[in-house]
Parts: sequence; C-alpha cells; structure tokens
Amino acid sequence: MTQQTRETRETQEPTVPQPAAAAPGCPPAEPPGLAQGWCALSALHGRIESHIERALQTAHDLSVREFSVLNVLSEQHDGPGGHLRMHQVADSVVLSQSATTRLVTRLEERGLLSRYLCPDDRRGIYTNVTPDGLALLVDARPTHDGALREALKHAAQRPELAPLVTAVETLAPPGELQSGTDGG
Repeated sequence: MTQQTRETRETQEPTVPQPAAAAPGCPPAEPPGLAQGWCALSALHGRIESHIERALQTAHDLSVREFSVLNVLSEQHDGPGGHLRMHQVADSVVLSQSATTRLVTRLEERGLLSRYLCPDDRRGIYTNVTPDGLALLVDARPTHDGALREALKHAAQRPELAPLVTAVETLAPPGELQSGTDGG
C-alpha cells in the first residue's frame, strides 16, 4: 500500500453500513433486535453446552447428548405411555432419529442401555437404562448440575446474556439453581 493511499484511508470518514433495500415483492428483513436476541440465545446455549460437555467428559467419559438420553430414558415407567419410542427419544433430546439410533447403539455397546421389542407392536423397539446406566447417571448428575450452575453464573456477568440467564433461572423450581450460585 502506498503512503498516499494509507493517508487517504486514514483521513476518510468510516462508512456506516446501510440496510439493503428489499427487492420488490420480498418481505422486509426482521428488526435487528430479533436477530440479536436469537444470537444471544444461541451464544448462551453454546456456552452452557460446551461447559457441561467438558465437565461430563472429564469426570464421567460421557457427552451432554449421552447424559440427556440416559436422563430421558430413566424417567420412563411401566404404565400406559410410560415407554418412549425412538422418535420420541429423538424429539426429547433434539436429535434426528438416525443420530439418536447411533447414540443409543453406542450406549448399548457400553452396557448403559438395552433394547427390546414392544410387546404390543412388534415393529416398535423400546430402550431401557441398565443398572450400570442408572449408576452412571446418578454419579454424573451432580457434575452436570454443577457445571450448569457455573455456566449460568459466568453467563450472567455478560450484559447481553444476563436477561436470558434470568429467564432460565425463573423456569427452575424455587431454590434449585440458587443453592449452587450463592456460595460458588
């Protein structure tokens, strides 16, 4: 870059990006506040999930998704509607059915889950948490919950994330999150 070009650039006013005009017939873009809110929510989710992932992997050789599947399946019961089919598990942990099947297969190979045919519909397959899976879940839950509290505490210090942390905390039963944030 020449000296003259550098001087010209340094003395020019910074340009402010102008919103692009919508093409005829196209709906206008969403207001920036909506996009910023979505970005903040996405950032909060990513921060929390990464923090919990590291804690679970380090302490229990377990991913966030594996923990979620064990947790969802541990809440099944023998009454009507008490067992989940694979598509219901996939919906619960927000994975595709194929990704859920692969995840369940890995957990089954580790002896943490077992599958069996649905007695009422031979096309359906149910999955249960094994005693080893339940034991791992019980051991991992304090790690998961502690990492969640810690991630929320750190996120609350960022002004753009603080309102979302407050919203998450208001969804929890009274006292659940506060027990780990006051002294931590």
